[in-house]
Amino acid sequence: MGAHHHEVVSVEEQFEFTAESKRNLLIGMGIGAALVLVGAYLLSQGGGHGHEAHDAAHAAAGHAAEHAHDHGHGYHWTQRIIANLWVNSVYFAGISVVGMFFISYNYLAQAGWSAVFKRVPEAMPAFLPIPAIIIIVIAVLFGDKLFHWMHEGIMDPTSEHYDAIIAGKKGFLNKPFYYIRLVLYFGLWYGLWRVIRTLSLQEDEIGGTGNYYKSIKFGTAFLVVFAVTSSTSAWDLVMSIDTHWFSTMFGWYTLASWHVAGLATMTLTIVTLKEKGYLKAVNASHLHDLGKFCFAFSIFWTYVWFAQFLLIYYANLPEETIYFRERFSGYGGIYKGPFFVNIILNFVLPFLVLMTRDSKRTSIILKVACWSILVGHYFDFYTNIMPGTVGANGGFGAVEFGFVLLFACGFIWSVSTQLTKANLIPRNHPMLEESLHHDIA
Repeated sequence: MGAHHHEVVSVEEQFEFTAESKRNLLIGMGIGAALVLVGAYLLSQGGGHGHEAHDAAHAAAGHAAEHAHDHGHGYHWTQRIIANLWVNSVYFAGISVVGMFFISYNYLAQAGWSAVFKRVPEAMPAFLPIPAIIIIVIAVLFGDKLFHWMHEGIMDPTSEHYDAIIAGKKGFLNKPFYYIRLVLYFGLWYGLWRVIRTLSLQEDEIGGTGNYYKSIKFGTAFLVVFAVTSSTSAWDLVMSIDTHWFSTMFGWYTLASWHVAGLATMTLTIVTLKEKGYLKAVNASHLHDLGKFCFAFSIFWTYVWFAQFLLIYYANLPEETIYFRERFSGYGGIYKGPFFVNIILNFVLPFLVLMTRDSKRTSIILKVACWSILVGHYFDFYTNIMPGTVGANGGFGAVEFGFVLLFACGFIWSVSTQLTKANLIPRNHPMLEESLHHDIA
């Protein structure tokens, strides 16, 4: 793949979001909505969780789990709907913001190789307002259905529901501060993306390096913001569900999960666009590097996952190990399956599939690995969020499939719309020439 191969490649490419694509996505959303409605009806009729399962599960989970997740005033089937909305919103918000994360560290490194496909990660954060609105609305209106620390009287020493451990976290876990943080996360992420997106589109029109250097500054500002907010948002959105339990590695762990899922989304999008005849300038070396990213960060996620697990395992303190106990043997063992699916799809499969050089240059193998990562990391968030929110009443049915389909179609729609708004290849990017001749023979 020498330089001569690229001289004929045109950098003028307009993505067309066809009527057929829109129709397919609308059909997907329709099926998703229908599945959610059918699933909700079944749940309301008591499908999928009887009292026997609930009792057996609590016995298995042990007293500590019962204490940590005493949903007190009884479970209502709508909690599973709310928990599903939360899982998908957290998962897709992470994938969206990783588009910005990728652009920012490439700007900071002044990396040239990624310039030809920069429009793909650049399009991803456009979806952020959707999960942002859902998360903020749920937190304000239904927070007590997800979060033990939001329950009435939990921080009041005179109440029968008083919990001294949770009350000790009142400085951080209180509703006003929590809502402010949620607004700040999404406001900062989306706001900084809008700035970089605008600079990128202007660069296409006027050329020069002014916008490029401004982008480096804003990208660096985003990395500073994200260095803090990626951890604190992980605590707020996921870890605070299990209020008694905490892990000092949880921020890294969630960032690793979001990052590799975002990279897989990007790679899958680029491969799919290439198959449809777009992004002709993307060559085997670009795909190889994207494959390396997915491979490397699958291993990094596993490293963080295992390090967190190992520290908790050998400390063997009840307040630490309850987190894994619940997922292994708690609630009648319903989370054991997803727990192991998570490890196989996120580590074993990508590790084996992407190990060789040629596999990273082969579209079909890249697609298999990326789908494995995407499904696997959905289960990662599922096993982190569901046990603490719905406990024994969890499961995997029509509601879960329906919401995944709705969110995925919405995300694809959002990215496709953004891709139509500019030339698919940033024609005046200062590093474009380097990217066009990217070759790692």
